Amino acid sequence: MPEVKAAPIACMRTNEKAAAQGLSSEVAAVLLQKDGLNAMPDTSENLLKNALAKFWAPVPWLLEAAILLQVVLHRYFEAAVIAGLLVFNAALAYFQEGRAQATLRALQSSLALNASVKRDGAWKTVPATQLVCGDVVKLSLGGVVPADVHLIDGSVSLDQSMLTGESLPVDAGGGANTYAGALVRRGEATATVTATGVRTRFGRTAELVRTAHSVSSQQTAVLRIVRNLAMFNAVTIALMGVYAYAHHMAWSEMIPMLLTAVLAAIPVALPATFTLAAALGAGALAKIGVLPTRLSAVDEAATIDVLCSDKTGTLTANALRVTCVRPMEGSDEAHVLGMAALASSDGGADSVDAAIRAESLRKPATDLPRLAQFVPFDPARKTSEATATGANGSAVRIVKGAFTVVAGLAAPSADAAEIAHELETQGFRVLAVAAGPAAALQMIGFIALSDPPRADSAALISELKTLGVRTVMVTGDAAATAGIVAHAVGLDGKVCPPDAIPEDVKPQDFAVYASILPEGKYNLVKAFQKNGRTVGMCGDGANDAPALRQAQMGIAVSTATDVAKSAAGIVLTTAGLGGIVAAVKEGRTTFQRILTYTLNSVIKKIAQVMLLAVGLVMTGHAVLTPLLMVLVMVTGDFLTMSLATDRVRGSETPNSWQIGRITGAAVVLGAGLLLFCIGILVVGQFELHLDMDALRTLAAVAIVYGSQATVYAIRDHRHVWGLRPTVWLMLSSLMDVSIISMLAWRGVMMTPIPAAVLGCEAAAAAAFCVLLSVVKIPVFKRLRIA
Repeated sequence: MPEVKAAPIACMRTNEKAAAQGLSSEVAAVLLQKDGLNAMPDTSENLLKNALAKFWAPVPWLLEAAILLQVVLHRYFEAAVIAGLLVFNAALAYFQEGRAQATLRALQSSLALNASVKRDGAWKTVPATQLVCGDVVKLSLGGVVPADVHLIDGSVSLDQSMLTGESLPVDAGGGANTYAGALVRRGEATATVTATGVRTRFGRTAELVRTAHSVSSQQTAVLRIVRNLAMFNAVTIALMGVYAYAHHMAWSEMIPMLLTAVLAAIPVALPATFTLAAALGAGALAKIGVLPTRLSAVDEAATIDVLCSDKTGTLTANALRVTCVRPMEGSDEAHVLGMAALASSDGGADSVDAAIRAESLRKPATDLPRLAQFVPFDPARKTSEATATGANGSAVRIVKGAFTVVAGLAAPSADAAEIAHELETQGFRVLAVAAGPAAALQMIGFIALSDPPRADSAALISELKTLGVRTVMVTGDAAATAGIVAHAVGLDGKVCPPDAIPEDVKPQDFAVYASILPEGKYNLVKAFQKNGRTVGMCGDGANDAPALRQAQMGIAVSTATDVAKSAAGIVLTTAGLGGIVAAVKEGRTTFQRILTYTLNSVIKKIAQVMLLAVGLVMTGHAVLTPLLMVLVMVTGDFLTMSLATDRVRGSETPNSWQIGRITGAAVVLGAGLLLFCIGILVVGQFELHLDMDALRTLAAVAIVYGSQATVYAIRDHRHVWGLRPTVWLMLSSLMDVSIISMLAWRGVMMTPIPAAVLGCEAAAAAAFCVLLSVVKIPVFKRLRIA
């Protein structure tokens, strides 16, 4: 049983002086003005500000610069098209992203609405938000503790699982402390308020949730990809400008050429594709009862290599059950259970009594006395008892409760202490049962209760291990209990000593982290992340919320509180933890789709900019116009977003965004696409003797055809041919090729070229696809892209 910690000393002294009569209304008003309401402040984000933020990022900056240049050049149609692409990206991101303030709202709703407080010497009912430090409050059965308090008198049984993770109720009397949000299961007590609002344990949890932040690997990947492309292409574009100036190119031609190069370098649909792929993954997970609350969690599920699992309600069933019964000599299990059931409440909210009565029904006894009177559990005495009438009419007293108390009422037994100690060291909650005449009670047996592991927990942990994910238990429960549950579900390893978590701790150092507070869970996740690990955290209580928010993938199980669900990135809606495995697998599928699009996008951007540079040297002119480049962006970049629906093979190990390796592979394969396009350009200039405008049409078609060949060549990173493409991918490819072919043949927005030339270009693209499919295998293997 966890020890209740002391409240701040200064506040306790004030409370003790005020305890007799409570505060006066005047003093309470002054303190309320000074300390503020017993509530958490509203920090909701401004919706307009959030929407405008979608236009303030690397890709939007490049698009906005391109729009400005088009307007300066009076190319309003092209500016309008690019603006449409910009708005599309922003709108998709805005409407698909998660809930920024849901966790804080859930925490606020969990506070008690009203409180019974002693003001001006009389008991009054006031809104809980009006409580101040020093108020005297009454805690009653079924109520919610309205603030952090120090108990003066009385005794209560408290459910603090939402904050501490302890699955069993905590008995508390005068001199103990408890926290806002705890539920009063039994008893009644008076207490003085020691902390309110954001200064409570509940409030500190809310503040941790508000400040917890993990940068999405998607965000990092987009920023690094754009940075790498910007650096590479900026140098290329600068060299193009120098070359054009040195060869006396007219400014009227040079500026559109450089604008075309800038447009060619922008991965315009990359953020939108990340969002679309994650949204599709989220939809697939929702069908099997796994609900992502923010889209980045789908991609993060692919990258996690450590899972921090809570014990209560996550690895265990969060329901007390009778684990074993140890009868004393002369008794048996059924008799011990039957007598204990007589001393248990029927139909109440007491989980201990409910578990005992349920077990006694499964093992009925035939020789039980008839119940005459029942006395409910008293937290002060730590016992419940009953008076019954035996078959011969004699009175029988039955006492059930803590061993030390029951042993003091019953006749001495040599074996009782040893049995109780043996059961307690196994992490069970142990109840002793004594019965007999009121003046001659005899110990008849012991009942051990526990919160058993879920049936699927061991299998889940084993499967996660095969997927390369290490699972550790992180719980507020006692080390002995946690260690037993960990062993039962296959988490064999050392238990970290309480309050001794090293700053540089690594996941492999310990299997269990017990007796850990919310701040400790949050700090543990950050420590793992500091060591370069991608962390998943699953839990069910408010005590888990900060760590759920900080982790790359926070998972709330089906029994979780609203607080935990709001903080998590993924919520399981069905019992069991199989949804975690499903999330990891779906995340890796989504990651592969995004990776394929990313590779395809970077390959195209490198090849397009370099083609403009090589074309400038070959012809002395820009081989693409801004209008043609915008057309390629619309048909190529956006239609290729259908890769977000493609069939892919998920990796067998955790994924990660190795941007350097991705860029290296893109440079090698981009060189192949560049050679294909240059080859087409050479044939058009020196064999077909096309004029400059026709060469521009030929170059635009080569980029589209070559890009489609690249899509199909690199769909599968480990095999020459990938899985069968989806209908959406094939339709988008057909549309892309048809649009550019029809425009080139009919001469719409470009100079027409013969259908025979288009046919030869398509055949060359097919041959290029086969060649690239073979070349990619050693490239991806060398760079370890799976």
